[in-house]
Amino acid sequence: MDAVERCSEIKTDMELGSTVSAVRSNRVLVGDEVCPAVIVIKDEKIHQILSHGDFSGACEVLDVGDSVVMPGIVDSHVHVNEPGRTSWEGFWTATRAAAAGGVTTIVDMPLNSIPPTTTLGNFRDKLREATGKCFVDTAFWGGVIPGNQLELQPMIQAGVAGFKCFLIHSGVEEFPHVTDGDLHTAMKQLQGTGSVLLFHAETEVQHTTEEDGDPTQYSTFLQSRPDVMETEAIRTVTELCLQYQVRCHIVHLSSAEPLKLIQEARQAGAPLTVETTHHYLSLCAENIPAGATQFKCCPPIRGSVNQEQLWSALKTGQIDMVVSDHSPCTPDLKKLDSGDFTQAWGGISSLQFGLPLFWSSASKRGFQLSDVVRLLSRRTAQLCRLDDQKGSLAPGYDADLVVWDPDREFQIKEASVHHKNKLTPYLGVTLQGVVCATIIRGRLVYREGSFCPEPLGKHLLLPQRKTQAQL
Repeated sequence: MDAVERCSEIKTDMELGSTVSAVRSNRVLVGDEVCPAVIVIKDEKIHQILSHGDFSGACEVLDVGDSVVMPGIVDSHVHVNEPGRTSWEGFWTATRAAAAGGVTTIVDMPLNSIPPTTTLGNFRDKLREATGKCFVDTAFWGGVIPGNQLELQPMIQAGVAGFKCFLIHSGVEEFPHVTDGDLHTAMKQLQGTGSVLLFHAETEVQHTTEEDGDPTQYSTFLQSRPDVMETEAIRTVTELCLQYQVRCHIVHLSSAEPLKLIQEARQAGAPLTVETTHHYLSLCAENIPAGATQFKCCPPIRGSVNQEQLWSALKTGQIDMVVSDHSPCTPDLKKLDSGDFTQAWGGISSLQFGLPLFWSSASKRGFQLSDVVRLLSRRTAQLCRLDDQKGSLAPGYDADLVVWDPDREFQIKEASVHHKNKLTPYLGVTLQGVVCATIIRGRLVYREGSFCPEPLGKHLLLPQRKTQAQL
């Protein structure tokens, strides 16, 4: 039995795309508590949250029985790749997959699209391409590359959520990595804007392991990107963050080794945050078969001991949030025929499955539903300054809801994958947590395997703020 057949508790003939006036459930996440409630929706916003006994409205109610209702997921790290590499993904397919996974907001990365979002003109091109194609709400990161410092403030004024840079080759020629000089220049441009700079925190170190090993063995690839590459890059980030007091964020932390550096910098006053991803929490190096290049990503998936350290850091608050880093490509670029990890594209597709991936592992480690909201919705919304409208279930917030059953299992099958390219390391995996329905600003956009016929997502352009908000 697949996920679609398991959501029979939702009793409604409500059409997809229609406006929902109220949602009733026996399990609504109100604050940190799960309780029976009715969420009343008005003008795309949550108007009231009432107990069942207090609700006497005449409107049609979407009754979801015992399914959990909580804020939609905000995935702040998604590579949509449009324009330019739409054979890899695109706004239509990416945002449908997001909706099927209970993700109500995504933030698009400035690469691997062509052109990348590194100038005001390119950002406008991106917005044009995305128009009329988004099934969920979408915000956009800009990029910092050598020589584009004068584009940063115009992009802030145009509404980018912040910026991303690489301290190592990005994998694509049109998004070169920055030098120390570029970083100092960019930091000066960002001071006082309230914007944030995201770092792919790996840097080159002296090593010669990659040439020596069998390229079809995962261990060969893993040895070519050791923990020290992350540690040394994060040392640079912490120094810059302290010096300039510009908000900085480390994307996709895979190694637990730099956590001490991060903690020390925060204690010294650095406005620094850090994320990890579903694949670092769900997959470990010991279990990756030879030639299974669908598991390749950068930084790499590390060992099981390291993985448990990441989980511990999540529990203690050392890691702030969890994202997908959805980075798809066409199957040929994964080099499955040769199984060569050194030549394959590095990136993992998981946008649709982040919620059940996280819950399947987190629930076994004592995490609660309130932790899911904190790590997958509220903190990610704070990162991109959407926390006044996204990521919380409270009056005045956008009525972005995921309806799901955290107790039921399903198996990931190719036919139910909505990403453009179906290759993912999770095919065949059984997960806990079935997404039943997704509501965006009060509109029913996904239910039980079916989508609203037209995309109802909107672009989220961030107003410029003069004060520096910090997590």
